[in-house]
Amino acid sequence: MEGSCGSDESSRISLRLLVLSDIDDFMVWVTDEKVARFCTWEPYASKEEGLNDIKEKILPHPWFRAICLDGKPVGCILVNPNSGNDRCRAEIGYSLESKLWGKGIVTRAVKMVVDTIFKEWPHLERLEGLVEVDNVGSQRVLEKAGFQREGVLRKHSILKGRTVDDVIYSILSTECEN
Repeated sequence: MEGSCGSDESSRISLRLLVLSDIDDFMVWVTDEKVARFCTWEPYASKEEGLNDIKEKILPHPWFRAICLDGKPVGCILVNPNSGNDRCRAEIGYSLESKLWGKGIVTRAVKMVVDTIFKEWPHLERLEGLVEVDNVGSQRVLEKAGFQREGVLRKHSILKGRTVDDVIYSILSTECEN
């Protein structure tokens, strides 16, 4: 990866499209209550649910990648684009098998996305990350990846039936140019 936001070339971490044959690996993190805790979704209850989501939501998504360790999917990362007057910004999201937390895998994946998304989407000027205030691990990921903490959005979203405060982070395309 090129660019000032990239790091370690020899990483065992890669990003690729998730495919239906990845279902068994996918089910590892989407059935984990620890992973789902700060996500909008509940832990998946069945392989059928996982296959349906891959077919109906993941494959048609504009930018969704599997986070792979030595080629094996261990998590996912996505960029949700905005439209209209907000098309200059998008939001990043990610999840990872809980047994792999704290190893720098998601931080590396976020850096990889930052190094490519502004090139793939030249209209994009700002990439945002919204993190629930209690999700300190995810806040550290964004900080290590070069995102700037902008503040706390009070009572900003509803997560699993309760209104939560979100911390907003951002990185600008100009902060990643050579």
